[in-house]
Amino acid sequence: MVNCIIRAKTVKKAAALILTAALIVGCTVVGVTGIKKRLYPKEYSEFVDKYCAMYEIDANLAYAVIPTESGFDREAVSPLGACGLMQLMPDTFEWLRSKDRTGGERFSDIFDPETNIRYGVFFLSLIQRRFGSEQLVIAAYHAGMGRVSSWLGDSAFSSDGKSLHTIPFADTSHYVRKVERTKRIYDTLYASRDKRTRAAAVLLS
Repeated sequence: MVNCIIRAKTVKKAAALILTAALIVGCTVVGVTGIKKRLYPKEYSEFVDKYCAMYEIDANLAYAVIPTESGFDREAVSPLGACGLMQLMPDTFEWLRSKDRTGGERFSDIFDPETNIRYGVFFLSLIQRRFGSEQLVIAAYHAGMGRVSSWLGDSAFSSDGKSLHTIPFADTSHYVRKVERTKRIYDTLYASRDKRTRAAAVLLS
């Protein structure tokens, strides 16, 4: 009888320790996740989600492009003249407007968050229709569709004409890696509830 009582107390202590450890890990995961969400926010989600759904683009790809391009600065202007959240060049913006005139925006609206996101996501969708793969979409967003097409036709950069094993521009190669990494973080941080356990493991790795 005494042995049974001792075993019961031991089991209770072990269960309490396991519960405490689980709570500590859970709090740590929540804390890490909260910090990372502040570093990788979903700003302008009402526009990103709306236009990604409209143009059939993975929203987390757009969320990865925006901080890489502008750091969520709606007034950002690059040394080359790219404008706004998704850093659209003025000539690209005008070309995109000629492709989709349903919005009625003017050039002066290029810094407007909704307009900039709309046409930036629209641009991603046009690239995606042409090339398909995420790597090529990101590369073409940075370097242009013409350059990516030429690289695909060069055996020094592509072995199958469908993917790139080498991106010859160092800045574009770096850009692709950065956007891909940022997208993976968004995929992990904002995973659906049924993926929380796997996401937590990635965050703590």
